[in-house]
Amino acid sequence: MYKAGAPFTSQLEKQDPSAQYKGTEWEKYDAYQRQLKRFDIRVFGRESDCLQKFFATADSAALFPEYVARAVKQGAEEAKVLELISASRTNINSMDYRTIVSLTGQEDSAVIVEEGGFLPETAIKLRENLVRLHKRGRMLCASYEALKFQRIDLFTVALRQIGACIAKAQLKDAVEVLINGDGNENPAQVIKTAKSGEVGYTDLLNLWNSFGDYEMNVLLASPDMMLKLLQIKELQDPATGLNFQGTGRLSTPLGAVLVKSSAVPEGTVVGLDRRFALETVTAGDVLVEYDKLIDCQLERAAVTAIAGFSKLFPEAVKVLKVLEEQAR
Repeated sequence: MYKAGAPFTSQLEKQDPSAQYKGTEWEKYDAYQRQLKRFDIRVFGRESDCLQKFFATADSAALFPEYVARAVKQGAEEAKVLELISASRTNINSMDYRTIVSLTGQEDSAVIVEEGGFLPETAIKLRENLVRLHKRGRMLCASYEALKFQRIDLFTVALRQIGACIAKAQLKDAVEVLINGDGNENPAQVIKTAKSGEVGYTDLLNLWNSFGDYEMNVLLASPDMMLKLLQIKELQDPATGLNFQGTGRLSTPLGAVLVKSSAVPEGTVVGLDRRFALETVTAGDVLVEYDKLIDCQLERAAVTAIAGFSKLFPEAVKVLKVLEEQAR
């Protein structure tokens, strides 16, 4: 089933459709979760089982790779920055993908058309270069003692951390595309601060104004720039502090969500319109290649994810950089 090319859970659903459980106590579970119930494997909470419960039978052992994939995916999804900045998510079944580009006619607005007049066109074409996909992953090696004695709930934490690492690497790829383009000659416009080594509210206004008809609704800041931004008087509004305490997110007086990320180069702030800036391309889901090495008593799980990014509308991304100090 893992080699069939379709998601493991979807294949289980074909053999055991959830629709037939409507109105019963099993309605809230998907086909995979029902299999966990079938083998009495508890994966969450204080009463979770030890990992060896998965390997009690050959059938229950077949559920282990899907458990690993789900835990890793959960960790990746908890790092929500990629979700925040992606305008579209495309899943493909190959390593080659060419996204689209929108070409406007004489006007890029909906003009008044007189009777019998010319209707402006918007042409949708394929981009010249392919989207670069990168394979990210980790090899998880667990000793026999870890599998035998550790609780599944604790093991899930380690897997979620792997997912968070993969998401962090993918975010760095996304920021690289936002700043330098995706290979189709579409780097972001760079705006310099007025003073060397400093960033002020006027610089943020200039960045906001450069978007034209687009909306600057997300700001990705490097750690050093985040410190500089938080020292701006206009960003010290009490409502901003209350929002941060309640949601964990900072917002600016300009209405943009402010996110700190080490994926952004030092001295850089990336502003974007999340509705039109970035397309996330994935080749399949989280992949787990699993094998049991009896001779060294190790369980090995290769956890990988393939993703790439494409810039949809270059005008929806702008970069603010600190003006470097002049050498004396």
